[in-house]
Amino acid sequence: MLTIERAIVDKIIAHARADHPDEACGIVAGPEGSDRPARFIPMTNAERSPTYHSFDNDEWFRVANEMFDNDEEMIVHYHSHTSTEAYPSRTDLDYLRSSLADPRVHRVIVSTQAPDEVEFRSYLLVDGEPVEEEVQIVESYG
Repeated sequence: MLTIERAIVDKIIAHARADHPDEACGIVAGPEGSDRPARFIPMTNAERSPTYHSFDNDEWFRVANEMFDNDEEMIVHYHSHTSTEAYPSRTDLDYLRSSLADPRVHRVIVSTQAPDEVEFRSYLLVDGEPVEEEVQIVESYG
């Protein structure tokens, strides 16, 4: 189960809306060894595409170094789908099944296909398949 603060969810949704019609992407970092997403880090979609996303290499290098310096790790990797439901696409699955993907990272997908609705879902990769997990939105971790 992904437990995440409402303020972070709101930032992810705002980023997805702001980048629409292109996919938005980013991460939420947290203390190493923790499962608490704490620091929202919007990233640039280097593809500038409504159907695909990737991090800008220079930006990712800078963010990875910041996380290392702050004893943080990626807890959430998020991106948006602009014209489909919040379910991993074939491209998403190819990446998740690659050796680069950390199976502990929560994969959040936000669908912005409906202008007045938002679909916010999270997945983990289990035995090579995406498994939707419950998302618990809390006011604070307090």
